[in-house]
Amino acid sequence: MVSFILPTTDVQAAEKPNYTITTDASYPPFDFQDQNNRYVGIDQDILKEIAKREKFTYTLKPMSFNSAAQLVANGQADGIIAGMAITDERKQVYDISTPYYKTGVAWIVKKDSTITSLAALKGQTVALKTGTAAADYGKSLQKKYGFKVKYFNDSNVMYNDVVAGNSVATFEDMPVIQYAIKNGVKLKVMNAKQLGNAGWYGFAVKKGENKALLTAFNQGLKSIQKDGTYDKIVKSYLGKSQEHFTGKTSDNNSVLGLLKTNRKAFIDGLIETIKLTVLAIILASIWGIFLGILGISETKWLRGVSTTVIYIFRGLPLMVLAFFIYIGLPTVIGTKVPAFLAGIITLVLNEGAYTAAFVRGGFEAVEKGQMEAARSLGLPYGKAMRKVIVPQGLRIMVPSFINQFIITLKDTSILSAIGLLELTQTGTLIVARNSQGFRVWAIIAVMYLIVITLLTWLSNWVEKKVRN
Repeated sequence: MVSFILPTTDVQAAEKPNYTITTDASYPPFDFQDQNNRYVGIDQDILKEIAKREKFTYTLKPMSFNSAAQLVANGQADGIIAGMAITDERKQVYDISTPYYKTGVAWIVKKDSTITSLAALKGQTVALKTGTAAADYGKSLQKKYGFKVKYFNDSNVMYNDVVAGNSVATFEDMPVIQYAIKNGVKLKVMNAKQLGNAGWYGFAVKKGENKALLTAFNQGLKSIQKDGTYDKIVKSYLGKSQEHFTGKTSDNNSVLGLLKTNRKAFIDGLIETIKLTVLAIILASIWGIFLGILGISETKWLRGVSTTVIYIFRGLPLMVLAFFIYIGLPTVIGTKVPAFLAGIITLVLNEGAYTAAFVRGGFEAVEKGQMEAARSLGLPYGKAMRKVIVPQGLRIMVPSFINQFIITLKDTSILSAIGLLELTQTGTLIVARNSQGFRVWAIIAVMYLIVITLLTWLSNWVEKKVRN
């Protein structure tokens, strides 16, 4: 089972310091996941070798670049290695290592594009990846060349937006786009001989903290550069042969080939999705029923509490709530919140609020005479609710519960934003490695449909049993 936090060493000696390192695992050839669910790339190989020589261990947290950077800035992770460009702005927030890779920004169009100059981008839409130096460079040219921009969190989605013609160009670090093109993305580089915004990548820690880790990284980097290990790592990813690290075989580009090569990743992602769904459904149902009962309480302030909670958590977008619980809340309470726990809390609060709304409506739909009859027979309010109103109301709500179960399953995909390796994040990592977006997402879609169908059948069976 692949967890949302993956240790990168098989044996972690107790006497060795252990650090939490974040990364963007959809950024090949620097950071990505191979077909065996191992995190590899120039960054990862450098970090692994440095950790070995400097005698420390680390736990890797893969997620989107922005989330990875925020976790370090908020003190919830010790360091970040994710092809992070060194800028003056970042130096205000982070202490950054000795630069370890020099890069430059290319501007790219689709393979058959007629655009030949930046001036031709006037009035057109350009795709940029949120939070990157390449995006900053592209944005800096917007006013001069008069193009519009839109942002993406994922490189592969950004590339395919250009391939599909929704955007006419994008900006990306040269080695990254070279890797994508070698893996079949139908794009072409327009300024290969004169890259823009040349700069360096660095490893970063929160400013004023983790000096020992930063020192160890710098010492280890100097060591691997001196004995040639660094050059071997870079050459293995940017050399002529891509076979070694892409995992390409003759059948990898077919649906069956993708299923065979990535079978374990798909299964692990599916299991994580099912775990999230089942736990969220059970806990959200309990929480929703409790809030729904409060919503029809005789006590005015209890009804007010129910209404307020439902209003707040129905009104918050699920991703905003996930970021708040996982990234924002720990800075207030002073304790880290594991990604899986943050995901469950997010789903329970959000789905529970929707559940509470229809539970309250279901109870209110029971004929008022039922309560009056129960009370006239001498039953207290609480007992009348348990014995008369709740059983009838739950029967009315069964279709709504079924619908909410399906929504909960689909909503787990949003939690990929905080690094949970559920089915959607699994697809993102596979696509980052092989650039086979259409086939991979088709497989993921079919897997979701199968699970939703099974869940629907089970729910319909339960509904018949309840109604009978």
